[in-house]
Amino acid sequence: MKAPLATVLAAVLLFSGLSLSGHALATEYIYRDLMANTLPSPGCTDEAQAIANANKPFNLNKYSKKFCQSQGYGWHVEAIKDNGKPVCHVCTGADSGKQQCHLEDVVVTCKRIKPGSVGMLPGKS
Repeated sequence: MKAPLATVLAAVLLFSGLSLSGHALATEYIYRDLMANTLPSPGCTDEAQAIANANKPFNLNKYSKKFCQSQGYGWHVEAIKDNGKPVCHVCTGADSGKQQCHLEDVVVTCKRIKPGSVGMLPGKS
C-alpha cells in the first residue's frame, strides 16, 4: 500500500518545521545580561598564582552557569561577555603575605526559551 506523493510531502513539511509558505519555524529566546562576582579560591598563594587561579576557564564557566541559574528555571549561559577584573585580598594567620583572588564585574549573557514559542502548530499564532 503506497501513500500518495502529496501525503508524504505534507508529512515531511509538517515534521521538518516548514510551513507551506516556506518559512522555517524558529525557537524564540529571551536574553538577559548579568554582572556578578565570583568567590575567592579556597587556598592562599602568591599573587600571580592566585590571579591565575581566579582566571581559570573552569571557574568562569562554573560561576557563569550559577549566575544564569540564579535567575530561575530554564535560564542558560549564552556567552561570557567580560571576564571581569581580578581583586585580591591578603590572607591572615599562618598564610600571611599570601593572597586570595576573585573576579569582579563578570558580565554574562543568559537566555531562556520564550514562553509559547515552542510546540505551536505551523502557521498558527
